[in-house]
Amino acid sequence: MSLFPRSPSLSADDPQAKRREIRAYFHATCDRYEQLFEVLANDAAYYRKPIPLRHPLIFYFGHTATFFINKLVLAGLLSARVDPKFESMFAVGVDEMSWDDLDDTHYDWPAVAAVKAYRERVRAVVDGLIETLPLHLPIGWEHPWWPILMGIEHERIHLETSSVLIRQHRLEYVRPHPAWTPARLSGPAPANALVEIPAGTLRLGKDFDDAYYGWDNEYGRREAEVPAFRAARQLVSNGEFLEFVTDGGYRADAWWDAEGLAWRDYAKVAQPTFWVRDGESWRLRLMLEEVAMPWDWPVEVNCLEARAFCRWKAAKSGLPVRLPSEDEWYRLADFAGVGEVPDAAPAHANLHLDHAASSCPVDRFAHGPLFDVVGNVWQWTETPIHPFDGFRVHPLYDDFSTPTFDGRHNLIKGGSWISCGNEARLASRYAFRRHFFQHAGFRYVVGEAPRAPAASQYETDKLLSEYAEFHYGDAYFGVSNFSKALAELAIAAMDGKPRRRALDLGCAAGRASFELARAFDAVTGIDFSARFIGLGVQLAEQGVLRYTLVVEGELVSYRERHLADLGLDAVRGKVAFFQGDACNLKPQFGGYDLILAANLIDRLYSPAKFLDEVHTRVNPGGLLLIASPYTWLAEHTPREAWIGGFKRDGENVTTLDGLKDHLGAHFRLAQGPLQVPFVLRETRRKFQHTLSEVTIWERLG
Repeated sequence: MSLFPRSPSLSADDPQAKRREIRAYFHATCDRYEQLFEVLANDAAYYRKPIPLRHPLIFYFGHTATFFINKLVLAGLLSARVDPKFESMFAVGVDEMSWDDLDDTHYDWPAVAAVKAYRERVRAVVDGLIETLPLHLPIGWEHPWWPILMGIEHERIHLETSSVLIRQHRLEYVRPHPAWTPARLSGPAPANALVEIPAGTLRLGKDFDDAYYGWDNEYGRREAEVPAFRAARQLVSNGEFLEFVTDGGYRADAWWDAEGLAWRDYAKVAQPTFWVRDGESWRLRLMLEEVAMPWDWPVEVNCLEARAFCRWKAAKSGLPVRLPSEDEWYRLADFAGVGEVPDAAPAHANLHLDHAASSCPVDRFAHGPLFDVVGNVWQWTETPIHPFDGFRVHPLYDDFSTPTFDGRHNLIKGGSWISCGNEARLASRYAFRRHFFQHAGFRYVVGEAPRAPAASQYETDKLLSEYAEFHYGDAYFGVSNFSKALAELAIAAMDGKPRRRALDLGCAAGRASFELARAFDAVTGIDFSARFIGLGVQLAEQGVLRYTLVVEGELVSYRERHLADLGLDAVRGKVAFFQGDACNLKPQFGGYDLILAANLIDRLYSPAKFLDEVHTRVNPGGLLLIASPYTWLAEHTPREAWIGGFKRDGENVTTLDGLKDHLGAHFRLAQGPLQVPFVLRETRRKFQHTLSEVTIWERLG
């Protein structure tokens, strides 16, 4: 039997041999993808939506070809488009983000023959590039050949996702095909059992010079200690899941979380989506036909159904049954000695289209004492997809992973019978919304739930993202980080004084709080905005902050900042953040050796009240650092409450004059005024360059 080509190594000694290998990989992928659409019974099948939340199949038939052209144009490898209209129409699909997001937009889809002709033209263009584009090895992220590999692997993803849509099509729209013959072996469901999995250490994440193509979320690093746990020997079979169905599992609210209940009630489900009731018995919908229920095949459900089963199983068994984490899945693979799919022999797993165009019995492929650690069906995990440390966005596909870092997309591991190329490699990391259907089932584990990974969504609020960059991001136009500069001024002014407790008042995203913690035993960060406080809390708890920055218009770039990279990871335990009003602080916020109030005074509703009372918060001999550009605005501070920036009796009254008036009774001006610049980035080409005036005041005894 001819094996479907594996994802090629991108590191070798013979460029011409590698060129031929990639060319064969490209054409085999195109052939197999087009062969999938041969199962559609008529042209009407291309235009009827299999499910309401996705485009009809004509879109996916054209989409993978359009993806090639759009990425090659973006990479500068093509100067002319093949068909601009198609390359707009087929560019972006409906990513099913919510089970109640119906999209009834009308599209004037082209004829099937026209899309077939377009695919042939695209194939010729890409083939020509493969034949003529200079090739040096190895091929890495920034290599001109990377978008070619990206297009091939992208089509292999859609080979699988399109097969799922075809499986959800009405039977009248599909027909048998010799290239897509399912397995025929089935029998009673085998009894499942638990296997002891010893504790182990993991090192996950690919290096950027890895020899195989990967999507952005695979790169970086993650190290973890996985405690011992127990795992089901086999995937949950249709027969094992039947117990849940017949026990009223779909009717009992107790087994469903809020998300699961909302989906269950909306979709009105009473059994797995591919199960078909036939009188008193059941049948199973495969991609192209219905068959008598193979009870020993893995059940295929979404994550919400798998979770409900685990809660039911836990209640029945008295054991802490749950879905595994991503770390635990890798521990299973390591424990079972699972390796990569061999290049020249069939996989010892129902994987990579090496055996059949369907699932097969859950006890057919043994991996050590387990079965189907990889292959047969994808396996839901309890882990929302998250970036590894050091994650980077590839500039040619900046929204492959980042939209899924939202806590709503759970990882699936192991691949299914149709998972090919990158999908079939152990490092692959794919995630879907928990209500989503794939060729996916699950294996349950028993053990205490591990800690959830750090929150991974990217902050997209424009103001919060701008301040995240202002505090933790790049330096612009040679201007030093403002928060760090103020903290250094304050620490230097504290020379010879006690450095027990400091208060960063109006701390915003908290950079100065962490910088002060280099010198102080404890630092309090307070801001009026809970949203700003959230950024500081996330850094204090997790050491990482992720956010988007506007490039221009709707275009954004992605940033990931780590306290460790700023030399601040060791001090984050000394910082505590609170929401509070600088003009009405709670009594416990006192006894500070230093108070830093950066760009705060001209944003208070009553600056005089703050200045007249701040001495009660500072220890005798302690310091108050005030920094402000003095941009008084009535929207922040009523005109009558300004302490400067106006004329009185025909004379100018500056804010510095006002500070002296209000602070003079309890402070002396120890340093300043000094001018400290800062730059706030709004877009790639728009910045605010401002001077903040700094004064340092010493509390009198």
